Amino acid sequence: MADLTQEEWTKQLSEDPNGVVLDVRTPEEIEEGIIENAMHLDIYTGQAFVDSLKDLDKSKTYFVYCRSGNRSGQACAIMNSLGFEKTFNLQGGILEWEGDLS
Repeated sequence: MADLTQEEWTKQLSEDPNGVVLDVRTPEEIEEGIIENAMHLDIYTGQAFVDSLKDLDKSKTYFVYCRSGNRSGQACAIMNSLGFEKTFNLQGGILEWEGDLS
């Protein structure tokens, strides 16, 4: 896992054809907007979150974000413990996002 600034995060995402954007916020937070093409898995669902991670392709690169960067950092750590090798946390989360949200 690596913490990346928005500039680093978006640059690496744009250069990775296997990159997957993963939003780990709550459904209520999603209503405020989501990064385009992001997959949503709420980290607060506990075991259901872990079970959902187990269904993901570990060979892909995951660009993970939340509101402030804390939960997404935790999500990356959980993913790494499950065998995901390429996870990137959006430092500062979506609060500091300077792009469009859908």
